[in-house]
Amino acid sequence: MVQNQGESGGKRMIMMAILGPSPRFLSGISYFTMRLSNALAPGNRVTAVLFRNMLPTRLFPGWRRVGSEITELEFDSGVRVEEILDWYNPLTWAKAYRTLRRQQVIVLEWWTSSVAHMYLALCLMNRRKVPVVIEFHEVVDPLEQSILPIRYYARLMGTLIRRRAVRYVVHSDADRSLITTHYRIPEEEVTIIPHGLYDQYKVFGKSEAREHLGFAEKNIILFFGLLRPYKGVPTLIHAFEELPGSLRSESRLVIAGEAWEDQESVRLARSSAYAGQITVIDRYVEDREISLLFSASDLLVIPYTRASQSGVAHIAMAYGLPVVASEVGGLVESLGGYQGTTFTRPGDTRGVVEGITKVLKEKKNYPVPEELRWDRVAERWEELCGDLVKEDGPGTSQGGDRS
Repeated sequence: MVQNQGESGGKRMIMMAILGPSPRFLSGISYFTMRLSNALAPGNRVTAVLFRNMLPTRLFPGWRRVGSEITELEFDSGVRVEEILDWYNPLTWAKAYRTLRRQQVIVLEWWTSSVAHMYLALCLMNRRKVPVVIEFHEVVDPLEQSILPIRYYARLMGTLIRRRAVRYVVHSDADRSLITTHYRIPEEEVTIIPHGLYDQYKVFGKSEAREHLGFAEKNIILFFGLLRPYKGVPTLIHAFEELPGSLRSESRLVIAGEAWEDQESVRLARSSAYAGQITVIDRYVEDREISLLFSASDLLVIPYTRASQSGVAHIAMAYGLPVVASEVGGLVESLGGYQGTTFTRPGDTRGVVEGITKVLKEKKNYPVPEELRWDRVAERWEELCGDLVKEDGPGTSQGGDRS
């Protein structure tokens, strides 16, 4: 039985565990797990339970960098870190549950079904003794949907795990509508908590950053993030080629990020008639270089054809950069209140041309959205978790089984 933790400054202290990927398998979800854990640590007892070996290493598209120390972000000292879950070892799952059973709330970060068997095992051991909250970063992963056996596996395992949760968190109203219809989850069980800013990166002077990167052009147009088919990079390349001649001649397009399922965009950029003005960084970009790229750039373009959310946009907003974005999914909500956003239709090359031209003509930065600061995000989480915690310790499921 977990003892009542009392209150801190009028706010009840909550014992919670957040499950996500270790920095060994570094990705946007790793960063998110660290930032959320750190934001909740003041005034609460937070344990980060991490996947040490998330899946067979060679199946991870960025397997060559697994285990490399390529981020400067760390868990705060107030977060207890248990990096113990191995995909192949049920003993590590049992060890993890010994930690989870002492919590008042368990938060599962959901972004891939590759960890579903571990989530399910932990949920079965839990037997609804501690309330489970699932936070969705991907409602439906496009790669998993494209491979028939994985699609069926993801559907089955996802159903079994969702039945064992009592609340669900998404980052936008669009995602709430999607999961309530796709997974038949009652709307009242879904809470919208926005994605926090990725404001952990250093800000360099624009001239200093450009000199370090070797960029001499007047205008720097940035695409950043993993290259996947739904990211719409070909639309951006074609838009760059169609910029007015004088504007294009004094501009550089930078495409930075590992090409996972989208090697075609790399080939398209390198075979472009303007390839000399296109920089392709086809690898994982480390933190210091991220700082330099965003400090050097005049705008970020995210021409996605679909999106639940974009962590990359939350880096750009932290820098006050203008963003030219497709009007799709959760981007409409997360970027809609940001003064620096210009929306275009997905796949609309002409719209991207007009958006880039407008931004480069105005050349200004924008206020950082205060509502996306992590202390604000933490308040929303504390409100949700507080509702789930009973005065005498862990609660039981309020939802029951759901098909």
